[in-house]
Amino acid sequence: MTGRLIAVVGPSGAGKDSVIAGLAAARPGLLVCRRSITRPSDETEPFESLDAETFERRRAAGAFALFWPAHGLSYGIPAETVDQVRSGHDVIANLSRRVLGEAAETYPAVFALVVTAAPETIAERLGARGREAPEEIRQRLARPGISLPPSIPSARIANDGPLAEAVAAAEAALFGRGAP
Repeated sequence: MTGRLIAVVGPSGAGKDSVIAGLAAARPGLLVCRRSITRPSDETEPFESLDAETFERRRAAGAFALFWPAHGLSYGIPAETVDQVRSGHDVIANLSRRVLGEAAETYPAVFALVVTAAPETIAERLGARGREAPEEIRQRLARPGISLPPSIPSARIANDGPLAEAVAAAEAALFGRGAP
């Protein structure tokens, strides 16, 4: 039996990592992918912090199944996630929508979970985390919506209200209502 790469995509500030953490708590068998990112550690996001030189050296050595640049940083998904999916595990990862097509070519099964929130919710969350200036937040909010490759099954989850509601909706979309 093949598992799935559950690619969680959506705008910054939509709460992707919070939904991932909630799903992991609700589904102990769900494997959470720990991304590598070329920025300092952040207690609100579980990722491996790498400097640019180390990231590039690891990328060149094949350490990442998927990698992409965004906002002046480099992001990578560990190569071992491919084997985890092939061996029947569902692996959930915070991913860029720009690499969904490549993910579909790399993994035997991909499901896109699109986490959304209203612009005012996103603006408030981005402002609270303090990594972007107000103008940068306005630019993020002006970006076009998410379009997905039509061949990848997907579900959209609104994450404006209580996190428990978004997690329950995501769990139902991924595993069906009442699934064990």
